[in-house]
Amino acid sequence: MPTILISGAASGLGRAFLNAYANEKSNTIIAIDKENVQPSEYQQYAATVQSHIVDVTSEASINSLATLLSETPIDLFIHSVGIRGLVPAVENAQPESVAAAETLHVMDLSTLMHTFQVNAAATFLLLRSLLPNLKQAHNGKVVIMSSRMGSIGHNTTGSAYAYRASKAALNSIIKSFSIDVPEVVFVLCHPGRVESKLVKYKEEGAISAEESVAGLLPLVENWNKND
Repeated sequence: MPTILISGAASGLGRAFLNAYANEKSNTIIAIDKENVQPSEYQQYAATVQSHIVDVTSEASINSLATLLSETPIDLFIHSVGIRGLVPAVENAQPESVAAAETLHVMDLSTLMHTFQVNAAATFLLLRSLLPNLKQAHNGKVVIMSSRMGSIGHNTTGSAYAYRASKAALNSIIKSFSIDVPEVVFVLCHPGRVESKLVKYKEEGAISAEESVAGLLPLVENWNKND
């Protein structure tokens, strides 16, 4: 019976992963988010679902989760917590223009630091705390929702300073994990341009979280150390 931990499970990609994996009777799912996920909502689903409120920007909250799960092997960890890194005042004034809220001229230190904290530093702390659980499992696997915008070579249009930098840092962190902890499988993936709470406006060409996850599920199943 595989145990699957899903972060960011209250909305977006995390919620779509939760809904998908909850259909399988053999799964035990641990859903974490800063918002509450009601296990009672999943009583009609086949899987066993439990949930915990976790603030990934708080070391105390992460440590509490690690203590709670200390004897629980985790076969699969889906990490889908992230923010877009838009300057709040600009986004509120122009919600229909994502680009306007992340340019060279409007970007500020607060946005840069908070985006790095959520997208990169918090991922490091949460993942490090769960390494014992992943090692307890046979072939523990971590799948991180990253972005092609974290690629320096792919950046041909500029801007998006907070998001690009934080995702590049995230990619570097996970690469180091894959070297330092070779017994666990680590995969960074780009889920596509997905309609979620990352921005207040539906971007052109954005797909639903459900469509993205439907495409990712068979890939997640087959990804291994060769990937």
